[in-house]
Formats: sequence, C-alpha cells, structure tokens
Amino acid sequence: MELKRLSIGTRHIMRVKTKKKICVVGAGRWGRNHIRTLSSLDCLTGIVDNDRSKLNSIDINLDKVNLYSSLEDALEFPYDGFIIATPSETHYSLGMKIIDHGAPVLIEKPLCLSPKEARDIVAFAEQRGVNLLVGHVLLFHPAINKIKKIIKSNKIGKLQYIYSNRLNLGTVRTTENVFWSFAPHDISVFNFLIESPIESVQSFGSDIIQKGIHDSTITSVKYKNGVSSHIFVSWLHPFKEHRIVVIGSEGMLLYEDSSKDKDIIHYKKGIKFMDGIPSKEDGDIEVIEYNFSLPLTNELSYFIDNLDTGFNISNGESAIQVIDILDSASQKLGAFID
Repeated sequence: MELKRLSIGTRHIMRVKTKKKICVVGAGRWGRNHIRTLSSLDCLTGIVDNDRSKLNSIDINLDKVNLYSSLEDALEFPYDGFIIATPSETHYSLGMKIIDHGAPVLIEKPLCLSPKEARDIVAFAEQRGVNLLVGHVLLFHPAINKIKKIIKSNKIGKLQYIYSNRLNLGTVRTTENVFWSFAPHDISVFNFLIESPIESVQSFGSDIIQKGIHDSTITSVKYKNGVSSHIFVSWLHPFKEHRIVVIGSEGMLLYEDSSKDKDIIHYKKGIKFMDGIPSKEDGDIEVIEYNFSLPLTNELSYFIDNLDTGFNISNGESAIQVIDILDSASQKLGAFID
C-alpha cells in the first residue's frame, strides 16, 4: 500500500481589513483566547468581567484596554462589536441586552440552551437589524473547509456517512451535559458538510459523575438526503481525541485535530459489488495539502470584516439548526444500559 505525502503548506494568519473597536464579555478560559487573538489583530478595546482575578491573569498588556465590571457600563462606549464568551446559561440575557443596544455581536456556542431562546434571540436580532454571528469556530478551520471542497469535487464519490469522536478528561460542567458542551462543534460541521435537513435523531449516554448530567453520549443523526452520522463525546476519557471520519462511495477521509500533524488523510478504500458479492477495495493513502491557519483568528477576522454587512457563515439560522439537534437528542437521551 503506497502512502503519498503532500506538504500541508505554510501557516498563514488572516488579517482584518479595517481596525474595529471590539469588547469581549467574559475573561474566563475561552474568553482569554478571544482577548489574545483580538489583541494580535489590534482590535481589542474593552473587556467585561466582574471577577478582577480573571483580568489579572491575562498575559497581555491591558494598559490601553477599557476594563468593566458590568456590561451596562461597556454599552456606554461606542464599540463596533461585542463578543460574548461567558457560560452558556448567560448567553441569552447578555445577548438580548447587546442586541437591544444595536451592536453587532458574536455569541459563543451554544447560542442558547433551548430552541425557544435561540429563535427569540435570532428574531430579535432581525427585528433590531443587528448582525449576529455564533462561535462555531470549526466552520473557520481550514481543514474543515478543505474537506468540504473535497466532497464537492466528488473525489470520494457520493457522501454516505460521517462520524466524530470528541473525547477528553475535560472540564466537567454542572449546568449542561457533555453533549451540549462538546457536540455543538461536530453538529455544526456535519450540517456544514452534509447540507440537508434532519430526518431523525437518537441518543444514548451515561451520567456517572452527576446524575442527570451526562458525561458520555453517542448520538446518531440521519439527514433527509440519506447521509447518516454519529457523534461520540465524553469528558470522562483517559486521552484527548478529536477525530472526524468521512465516508464516500469512492473513498474515505480522516481528520484528527488532536494529532500533531493535523493531516487530512485520503483513503482510496471502499466496498464494491462483483456479481452481487461485496468486495473490499484497498488502494493508496495520501495526505491532502492545505494551508493551515488558526480557526479562531479566521473567525474573528471574519466577524470584524463583516460587522456591517452580515454573516453567511455560522449565523443565527444555522445556530438554530444546531440547537434543534441538541434539544432533540437531549429529549431522547437514554442510558447505555438500563
């Protein structure tokens, strides 16, 4: 079996077209990533957090950055846009305040914790004429966009099946289960790649650490175009694994974000029928070339560059589709073993 290795290409960093004044709401673990990235883009102007210790732990110079303990104080400054990077249960209330103020906003995933809240906030943004982006950062990952191009090119034939593993001994939440915490990434990617409405959702899981808050789930989603998928997520796992496998009628793709090389691997493998008998086809393996860039930098550059014109990627409508799957799976979530 021959392995063809193609270089991944040089790393490139997107730069914003124009400088904008952006305020980050929330200086926790993921909020600090937004803060550092916006600083590198020269657009960090304000930070809101009522916990001063979080601000003190930020490892960049904040001398020229406005610091606030409340969102209401920040809204008095003419920011070009806001980013909400707070716990999920606060997204709705904070988002509604910023939208009511009339400022463009990026709200981290999940947008809200119920379909009703998601629809309400998206409708309110439309009513107020506010451009809303949701932080499904993998939609800005160059590997995911390359995979979509490969699917469109028919290199792997007809798309049939996608699965993902998102596993780690991670941060255990107390207000949302692992599916709501981890799976929005994979659901948004699947919807992006498959481009079809949902037909059905099934889900199973286990709640070992906290009863009623699942630590591990396996969810199957079937799309109306016939493509099937499953998502395995767990924050109770001995090692980190972020893997997506795409199966087509003429080949397969593997992308493992947790690997060192972050390769997209194409397998010329599949099943062919000869005289009505299924037979394995085992061909070459190649590493697909793509130019690596940081997804969060790409996302924030996109947010800043399209504040005034609106967002075609990861907008409110696509976020509602993600929330609907999260909610449907949660309602159907049963135990692995009764």
